[in-house]
Amino acid sequence: MMLDTDSIKIAELDNKDYEFSVAGNASEEKAVLTHYLHNYHNGVAKHYEKKALNIIENFVNYRKKNAEKTTVKSAVKKLLAEVENVPFTTPKNYTFKFIDLFAGIGGFRIAMQNVGGRCIYTSEWNKDAQITYKENFGEIPFGDISQENIKNYIPENFDVLCAGFPCQAFSIAGYQKGFSDTRGTLFFDIEKIVEKHRPKVVFLENVKNLVGHDNGKTFRVICEILEEKLRYRVFAKVLNSMTHGNVPQNRERIFIVAFDSEQVTNFADFKFPEEIPLTHTIHDFLEEGKQDEKYYYKETHQYYPELEKTMTKKDTVYQWRRVYVRENKSNVCPTLTANMGAGGHNVPLIKDDFGIRKLTPKECFAFQGYPMDKYILPKIADSKLYMQAGNSVTTTLIERISHEIIKVL
Repeated sequence: MMLDTDSIKIAELDNKDYEFSVAGNASEEKAVLTHYLHNYHNGVAKHYEKKALNIIENFVNYRKKNAEKTTVKSAVKKLLAEVENVPFTTPKNYTFKFIDLFAGIGGFRIAMQNVGGRCIYTSEWNKDAQITYKENFGEIPFGDISQENIKNYIPENFDVLCAGFPCQAFSIAGYQKGFSDTRGTLFFDIEKIVEKHRPKVVFLENVKNLVGHDNGKTFRVICEILEEKLRYRVFAKVLNSMTHGNVPQNRERIFIVAFDSEQVTNFADFKFPEEIPLTHTIHDFLEEGKQDEKYYYKETHQYYPELEKTMTKKDTVYQWRRVYVRENKSNVCPTLTANMGAGGHNVPLIKDDFGIRKLTPKECFAFQGYPMDKYILPKIADSKLYMQAGNSVTTTLIERISHEIIKVL
């Protein structure tokens, strides 16, 4: 069968026959290939080039078995168009390089690109989040950053390490050379990467509860490792999306910014952004008109009488808490959570002209600062999209902090 040369796509690497014909890991190959293509016009491509060209050559040879006339050169040209024709492209005149760990759906990346950064490496293990990331940035993240082979793909030199890392319990019992043991936690992987690559800045985000976790010991371990072991100067602050990101969502998070004082001598000039007025209302983020019927509660629903009794206003977002509804008195959206699409807990609800309904996934992304005139939501289950929105950072707040970091750099 003759294949159309115009049809060559990165997704073809998922072809089961092809996977069977080569020894490589298909998801890893797609990450290498898209990172190579994404950096094709700058020096970083050299870091991925040898393996990427080997992958393309293997694929071209596989296609030739099907009487396909693709060459390595023509394949690169076609694949380049695929990764470059995306909503969020890298600024041509970038001023610094960063890596995006625990990347999720690209909240850090949008913010960092908006202040002039080029992403040269990204990692995210969740397959559904990888799909969303690829749709918007043309790049497939590498997988599990705790694996050494995945860490080894990180290019040698970059300026900023970004990570909205999951908070796992730290083992405080063991001490290693005077420092609390972080083995078995994902922060340990960040620590190893920082130790090896020495970026100028480490930029971390986590849940507010990290500060008080285990009576404050977890947070102290993180600061201790960054300051005493790695010799970085640490700044940390809890900020809220509605007071510092001009997004009407009540979302408090801890942000940690750490500078290598040897590379950034004016690190003391860094300040977290000041509070700004909230000029947006929830109506700037809600979709107009009637939404898909699946988002509305039917009058026959067992909890409909409770919803109808409590939800009387159209100017606020309510939150369904298993057996009762809670109104946010500030007329903003309550904190979006990863489990809001998986049953009846933490579901954000509104009353519109057509009834009582859940927020749509698109609205949840909007409440995280994603520009919905550009950002693409892939065709995957709503529950996955709700989880992605709930796990994300608020991009506008990350951008304000990024701007302060770049002023110092």
